[in-house]
Amino acid sequence: MSFMQTIPATDIRKNFSSAIDKAVREKPVALKRNRDKLMLLSNAQVLGLLKGYRFKPIYSAEEDGSVTAILEGFDLAINAADHAQAVTRLAEELIEYAQEYYDQFQLYFASNNRRQHYPYILRVLLAEDLDEVKGLIDA
Repeated sequence: MSFMQTIPATDIRKNFSSAIDKAVREKPVALKRNRDKLMLLSNAQVLGLLKGYRFKPIYSAEEDGSVTAILEGFDLAINAADHAQAVTRLAEELIEYAQEYYDQFQLYFASNNRRQHYPYILRVLLAEDLDEVKGLIDA
């Protein structure tokens, strides 16, 4: 049972444009096809849900003057010449990981140690550019 009103998929199909307009301009739309339940959400609504998902790096200064950075909760580590370059390289690694996760979604989402990455991955995938992803990393 769900407290949210769902619309049968056949009704959505008949009024697809209207359903999209409602999801984008008003509120999320829940639909049901047989036993499957889905949601139509605008990017703005999804970004609102993901607002608190940020990345926490751990930085270590190396003897050679370089910086090693590891993202807490992720298997991502880089070494860079300085702090600014470390943030850029972390963002690039995040984008690459997010694309790989999405390309192999069923594998990653089914994996117990990677399922919790999904909202972070979605947030990265919705970013407009590298600078936006860098802004998600708490420097």
